[in-house]
Amino acid sequence: MTDPVAIAALALDAALGWPRALYVRIGHPIGIFARIISACERRWNRPQWSNGARRLAGIGTLAILLVIVIGGGLLLEYLASHWLGSYGWLAIALLAWPALAQRSLFEHVHPVARYLEKGDAEKARRAVSMIVGRDTQALDEPAIARAAIESLSESFCDGIAAPLFWLLVGGLPGIWAYKAINTADSLIGHKEEKWHAFGGAAARTDDLVNFVPARIAGALICMAGGGGWRIMLRDAGKHASPNAGWTEAAMAGALGLRLAGPLSYDGISHDKPWIGDGDERAAPRDIDHALKVYLRACAILWALAGIIQWRF
Repeated sequence: MTDPVAIAALALDAALGWPRALYVRIGHPIGIFARIISACERRWNRPQWSNGARRLAGIGTLAILLVIVIGGGLLLEYLASHWLGSYGWLAIALLAWPALAQRSLFEHVHPVARYLEKGDAEKARRAVSMIVGRDTQALDEPAIARAAIESLSESFCDGIAAPLFWLLVGGLPGIWAYKAINTADSLIGHKEEKWHAFGGAAARTDDLVNFVPARIAGALICMAGGGGWRIMLRDAGKHASPNAGWTEAAMAGALGLRLAGPLSYDGISHDKPWIGDGDERAAPRDIDHALKVYLRACAILWALAGIIQWRF
């Protein structure tokens, strides 16, 4: 039996999240990645350069980031084993813990339902704006609820299932390499002219590292929700992302809702297709239902991680 690093990291995250006291004092490791990426972007993403040069600069940025992260992860794993011996796994679990977001995701989504229940759409919009990239100023109450549910379902992969997958596959270097790639994609992996060439490597690499975890996460949501398989298999491809559609379609099927649909980014409307067959008029109770599905999916993930670490 291998050391229960994954279970310990999951337990720490579920119990504590990333405490505000720690965030205020030392920030979050992802902030380090963001500073490296931003420094490279300011230096190398120059509009006067050709797309080819900017593409190479983007590849170089991602390579620098991964060398630092993977090298640091390997070093920390070695030091933990060297200094702590058979207890080194405890240090590795502590170092992996900040890469997970079970508690944080719940704590960001849950207040949206509570504000909507109280009829305070303005506070609900502000709360949901913290977890989505779309414009939120004009969202009505059903659209606010859908946005919260969509973010919950997509972030189940990015924030929990995928990091855990790469922790099990690659240890500490694996989980933090995933988070570095995911951070790079969120910062520079956009389709706009300014980012398309420079961020292309980050976007494609993020698609690659999420390919398997996204499909596992979608299956877990269907298992936890007692259904949704047909909608997941039918509608996953309607999403602009090759991976995010799996969890979003699974949640739409499990809840009997229609998600996605037309929305706006930076004042520009996008006529995106609907995902699911149900009613698009989502309500606070649907957010609560989604959170219950999410918690059950996390529990299944814990069980799978325990089995994998016990057997392998």
